Amino acid sequence: MRENYAGKWFNATVHTILLLAAVSCLIPLLNIIAVSFSDSAAIDSGFVWLWPIHFNLEAYKTLFIGSRVIPSFLNSLYITIVGTGLSLLCTTLAAYALSRNYCYGRKFITLAMVFTMMFSGGLIPFFLLMKSLGLINTYWSLWLPGLVGAYNLLLMRTYFEGIPAEIEESARIDGCGEWRLLVQIFLPLSLPVIATVCLFLAVGYWNSFISVLIFINDAEKMNLTVFVQQMVQSQSMLIQTIALQPEDLENMSPEAVKAGGIVIMTLPMLIVYPILQKYFVKGVMLGAIKG
Repeated sequence: MRENYAGKWFNATVHTILLLAAVSCLIPLLNIIAVSFSDSAAIDSGFVWLWPIHFNLEAYKTLFIGSRVIPSFLNSLYITIVGTGLSLLCTTLAAYALSRNYCYGRKFITLAMVFTMMFSGGLIPFFLLMKSLGLINTYWSLWLPGLVGAYNLLLMRTYFEGIPAEIEESARIDGCGEWRLLVQIFLPLSLPVIATVCLFLAVGYWNSFISVLIFINDAEKMNLTVFVQQMVQSQSMLIQTIALQPEDLENMSPEAVKAGGIVIMTLPMLIVYPILQKYFVKGVMLGAIKG
């Protein structure tokens, strides 16, 4: 009875802490959305908190008509889709190979991958390598270094190792080769971990910032994250970025335009995550612990 009572108090405490953490994350997001839909007078007066005051869409009209938000959004979409697809393909192939006991040198390759999680060559040698490969100002400088991430590889490899050996043996008796075994047996059974890794990769590529600043020189190739950072950096940069005249700011708050850019940047991930959420926890738990 006492243990049951203590368990209830423990669960109540955990739920309360998680609720407070969720609220602390949700309030800034709601505030940004409210600011983006409010007029300049309400924003400057400081009355905007969790809901818009004097609802208007001027900030979004300015962003979509007078700025490069759409090309930047398309650049981010292109970087994310192609990068996620290539990384997921290479990670899946590498994880499947390393999950097989008969793979030659699998332990050494795994240790080498783990080593890269703790040590790196440094930013300057990395830049010189990209330059020597002729990848500066190309999206390959963003895609190539992250084709196979060590954490994602270990997560997927461990998941593959947890698939019962009897399934593989029965498939081989029926004449399955390696490619057919991977495509028709392992991948359908691994949807949770594939969705989890896909989410990790998509978020990483969508939020690419430092790598874009370092390797991409052409403003036409900049992604949405860099575009929003340039707007938020200063008001003079905001005027230059969205081609506003100083007198235009009399009828529009720069804060609303900045908030609108942040909302546009975060909206795709807010849409994608609930779709993959049902696979997320299962994929992480089963992929992180070998059964």
